[in-house]
Parts: sequence; structure tokens; C-alpha cells
Amino acid sequence: MSEIEGVAGSLGRALGRTPEYRTLARALENADADREIVALRNEVGELERRLQEAIAGGREPDKETMEQFEAAVGRLQASSVYQSVVAAQTNFDKIMRRVDAEIQNGMREGAASRIILTT
Repeated sequence: MSEIEGVAGSLGRALGRTPEYRTLARALENADADREIVALRNEVGELERRLQEAIAGGREPDKETMEQFEAAVGRLQASSVYQSVVAAQTNFDKIMRRVDAEIQNGMREGAASRIILTT
């Protein structure tokens, strides 16, 4: 295994131990176990598929399907279970943005280095 893969694995393990990731994992598990949320996600997915199908076919989506989609999305977004997932995802995304910024800084420093690593 290369050094980069080893470091990536260590980073993944460290991220998996963060409270933000664990909160996100629990929120996703709760959403997957909630029958109402699963049904709403399936409904939104089916309506979205129908809308995309109409658009891909060069047709304007019908008003009824648009209204059903908006209502289903509204019900989904109003759910406390869904809101927990969104909040947890937002908090984990903040960590990932900081990680990405550090990776970018490290890449700039690595590119400026005279040492060349082979993989």
C-alpha cells in the first residue's frame, strides 16, 4: 500500500471517530428505520423521476405532478427526523471543508518541495 493510501485510511478512521460523523450515522440510521420518512423519500423519488422524464422528453411537467412533488418535499422537510439528518450532515460537512482546506494547503506545500515521491 502506498503512503498516500495509508494516510487516507488513517484520515478516514479519524473522521469516523468524530462526534459529527457518529451523529450523522445515527441520524441516517433513524431515517432509514422511520417508515414515514422512507415512504416520503420513495414518493419524492418517484415524482422526481416523472418530472425528469417529462423534461428529458422535451415536455413541460404537468401541474399536478409539480404540485404533488412540492407537497411531498414540504412534508419531508417538515419532518423532525429529516431535519436531524440535514443538521447532522451540515455539521459533518463543516469538518470536511476544513479537512479539504488542509489537504489543499498540504498539496501546495508538497508541490513547492524539491523532494519527489514515487508511488
